Amino acid sequence: QVHFVESGGGLVESGGSLTLSCAASGSDFSLYVMAWYRQTPGKSRDLVAQVPNGGDARYAQSVKGRFTASRDNAKQTMYLQMNSLEPEDTAVYYCNSIPQVASWGQGTQVIVSS
Repeated sequence: QVHFVESGGGLVESGGSLTLSCAASGSDFSLYVMAWYRQTPGKSRDLVAQVPNGGDARYAQSVKGRFTASRDNAKQTMYLQMNSLEPEDTAVYYCNSIPQVASWGQGTQVIVSS
């Protein structure tokens, strides 16, 4: 059974940077298109970036030019480099595959102060 664990969140000032990680276990990571999502209280979980196995990542308009998603199949890990963070980026960030093959993890909290 595949399992994803997010890490790297924290508190950062507006304009700052963070790098999130998503570690996979239980299956061959390279089989999956991976994605980053984020969710704020009372709202749906939104797609932030898709990371295919080969090819370019695709981004939500709200993060395009500020976030960079990547993956290292040898390490079974996906990353999200977040620059020029804004208070609107405050959310719990999750990773999963597309289509979803694992239960949602705990996510990692990102808080951007103004």
